[in-house]
Amino acid sequence: MGSRRPTLEAVAARARVSRATVSRVVNGQNTVDPEIRAAVLRAVEELGYVPNSAARSLVTRQTDSIALVVSEAPTRVFSDDPLFSLVIRTASSELERAGKQAVLMLAGSQRAQARAESYVSGGHVDGVMLLSMHGADPLPGALARMPVPVVSYGRPAVAVDLAHVDNDNVGGAEQAVRHLLDTGRRRIAAIAGPQDMTAGQDRLTGYRDALRASDRRSIVAEGDFTRASGAAAMRHLLEDDPGLDAVFAANDLMAVGALQTLRKAGRRVPDDVAVIGFDDIEAADFTDPPLTTLRHPVVDQATAMVGLVLTPPEERTRDRVVLPTELVVRESA
Repeated sequence: MGSRRPTLEAVAARARVSRATVSRVVNGQNTVDPEIRAAVLRAVEELGYVPNSAARSLVTRQTDSIALVVSEAPTRVFSDDPLFSLVIRTASSELERAGKQAVLMLAGSQRAQARAESYVSGGHVDGVMLLSMHGADPLPGALARMPVPVVSYGRPAVAVDLAHVDNDNVGGAEQAVRHLLDTGRRRIAAIAGPQDMTAGQDRLTGYRDALRASDRRSIVAEGDFTRASGAAAMRHLLEDDPGLDAVFAANDLMAVGALQTLRKAGRRVPDDVAVIGFDDIEAADFTDPPLTTLRHPVVDQATAMVGLVLTPPEERTRDRVVLPTELVVRESA
């Protein structure tokens, strides 16, 4: 039979203090005399005592866990879109550095949303980070009413007062279209993202604002941020306006799909049609030709989201962060 796990009482006996004193030390309270605290910590180390996190959470009412709720189906989260994995990986690493644990919850269905809401309301996490929300998603409103910090990756798609970290989607799209205009393009189409998501809405707004300022008409087909939808949208655009000479795609995956359709249609990029994406995923540097795109700081955005959720609302200097984008010019435009 293996040795028994050291108990709080065993540590108290070794340090010659009360059980309550040991409890205060291991729970991080600073009300214990430094010499006594040192004695308790020596006893903890000598005995190899590991605090019972479940019992400690009953005392501190802290779980040391943060939920990362992604409002997408597993097939979408674990698809070829690298942004999901980058955000999840970055947020998890930042939480681990802070001594917290990430609890990944996929909430792409009504049942999954109800489970996530129940889990959070049951007190199993100390905060929530929301990712990839859609306009009809009831979770932001439900979670905003709960007594835990809630932070959104991106501006919420519904009218709810939530802290969030976003990037300059409107300004980035405007910059992309201005670049196309400055290089002589005149019939510039857009492959818009889904209009129930703020990234899709804002990038379309930026595209239209830039064209309006130059008295150009908009030519739009909508995708869903996937490669296949970009390819399909490009086919529709070519059918509707064969003379278009540039395309702004609201993310890089749709831009990759557009490149494939243009190649099949015999259109040379950028000679016949220039293409710009948004995100600057790793694959953008390896497309044929390499993709001009807008880089937004995904790692910084995820890191800032963790910083907000770990900071009590009353101690924050701000609840809304908008990070800049950067045009990366390659050979496609």
